[in-house]
Amino acid sequence: MPVPPGAAQQTIFNVPNGDVLDKGKIYGEFDFAYLSQASAGTYTPRLVAGVGHKIEIGMNLNGITSPGPSQTTPTPTLKWKAYDGGKNGWAFIIGDDVFLPTQNRTYDVGNYVYAEFTKTLKSHTRLTFGAFDFTSKVVASENKAGGQFGIEQPVGNRVTLAADWFTGNHSAGYFTPGAAIKLTSKLTAYTAYEIGNSNLSRGNHLLLLELGWNFN
Repeated sequence: MPVPPGAAQQTIFNVPNGDVLDKGKIYGEFDFAYLSQASAGTYTPRLVAGVGHKIEIGMNLNGITSPGPSQTTPTPTLKWKAYDGGKNGWAFIIGDDVFLPTQNRTYDVGNYVYAEFTKTLKSHTRLTFGAFDFTSKVVASENKAGGQFGIEQPVGNRVTLAADWFTGNHSAGYFTPGAAIKLTSKLTAYTAYEIGNSNLSRGNHLLLLELGWNFN
């Protein structure tokens, strides 16, 4: 979602967005997803820092669930805006997340790599479209590749409507529409609903809530 310079978050909701933190800037976020069909929740804290040269690094703590058992998975992340077209509205982003499960492991190490373009229109609408690859055991028993897409539309100074989508039938395969509300200059709240690409009639849909904080 379009935000002040140096105050980027790493994702739209799930798909990485077109922002990269300025050098020395730090952003923290806490995500909560609730699956009513199973009365279960997942919790994901994350921290992101800008290191300069249009690169940001971060750490997500994935796999924390209630009720358990949790599969706690520290996940270092890297995002690089390899091209920033400025006034022409185009950007090209590549990134990588490394999954390092430490609790109730079903694999030793996993990876998510992606490349995407973003295009910001004169209406301030930002479109995202790209491709991803997850190694086996991360989101499915086998390797999964596909497309990742997003749209962000500011409505006034405080609200942004948005949606993102990972294609495919796997644990990340959701279409997620929602909104971001800037509560203060540092605090932003996100609310969205994740709609599964498969097994929707069996309850594969969940509520997503996020709180993001710009430390500086």
